Amino acid sequence: MWAWQRWSSTQMKITLHKYIFNEIWPAFMTVLMVFIFLIMSTEMLKLSEWVINYGVRLTQVLVFIFYLLPDIILFALPATTLMAVFVAFLRLSSNNEILAMKSSGISLFQMLPTVLLVSLISFLVAMFLGIVGSPWGNRSLKDLGFQIAQSGDNLGIKKRVFSQPADNLTFYVNSSSSADSVLRDVFVVDKTDPTVTSTIVAKEARILRDPEARIITIMFLDGTLSYIDQDSRTMGGHFDRRRLSIEMDKIMESVASSEKDPAEMSMRELTNLIKREVKGGRDYNRALVNLLEKFSIPLAVFLMGIIGVPLGAQLKSGGRTVGIVVGLTVFLIYYTFLAAVRNLCKTGFITPFVGIWAPDLFLLISCLYLWNRATKERPVKVLEKIKFKRESRRREYYRMGE
Repeated sequence: MWAWQRWSSTQMKITLHKYIFNEIWPAFMTVLMVFIFLIMSTEMLKLSEWVINYGVRLTQVLVFIFYLLPDIILFALPATTLMAVFVAFLRLSSNNEILAMKSSGISLFQMLPTVLLVSLISFLVAMFLGIVGSPWGNRSLKDLGFQIAQSGDNLGIKKRVFSQPADNLTFYVNSSSSADSVLRDVFVVDKTDPTVTSTIVAKEARILRDPEARIITIMFLDGTLSYIDQDSRTMGGHFDRRRLSIEMDKIMESVASSEKDPAEMSMRELTNLIKREVKGGRDYNRALVNLLEKFSIPLAVFLMGIIGVPLGAQLKSGGRTVGIVVGLTVFLIYYTFLAAVRNLCKTGFITPFVGIWAPDLFLLISCLYLWNRATKERPVKVLEKIKFKRESRRREYYRMGE
């Protein structure tokens, strides 16, 4: 008899956790897909520019999206975990299922293991993306940018149209040959030097690429060069050959830099950079911020999942709409706090060892406060106001219908 009761209790717990898990994971996947779609839509303008100017193929666009995914998912995971758990428990609360469970002797803490599992999985995914996925994706994006520029037709310079392959550099060509990378009847205005404006007119120009140095050189043949300085003085003359070198980070800005950004570095590279730089310097702070965020953001993901339980359990009315609004509000508060602290740490106003953990401390305090209110069945005042307003509106609509 005792063994049967124990087996029956175990089966009931398994059924309960399966039921809660089946409530969480559809919301998790839906919210994650929505975030990926929204963030990717902001990149469409850049992609369309690449397609028009550099002749990027569909396969390269898909690879570009694939390289972006680690950063996008890492950015979305805190909100996704929070909203998935929150919406699941909000539905259970709205249907009085949590009340029924409590009447059967099942407390919120007994429902927590499923949420802990989901939060732990999200935490491990965020750790992997922060340590491995995001640096790999960011660096691969720059490599892809160089490959596109290297294999693209004439750096996006179009015939009989003023083109800007790089900032402060304007080209106009009468004709071009993609096969041998030759431009004919070329007119160039170079304002890369703020003190001098250079104008080049040449019969022909050849595009030479150096993949190792990540530099593209344009060799002008048989032309004239003129300078205009800040005092409007003009100089110039004829030339047989003249070189103009353009760094890849200026051609494909933000995706083709020859030097690694801290966001592209592995933990070992960040550690070595921190050791080399002067303590408190700009590069030192940037590297330290990126290193610490590889741990602070996954911790925030874990805490967001735990916060979702008391939030959803205490808000019985409103449905998924209220869940999305409240979840997004908490997410925006966290990321606004994180962005502000991140900038302060990079400038050295706050030491990164303290500042980067401040948003996590805020989430931890919020988590303890919400769980304390939930276990004592003392509702949060803000949530009570939301419930009161929605019920007042609902009663008003009923009166108007009558």
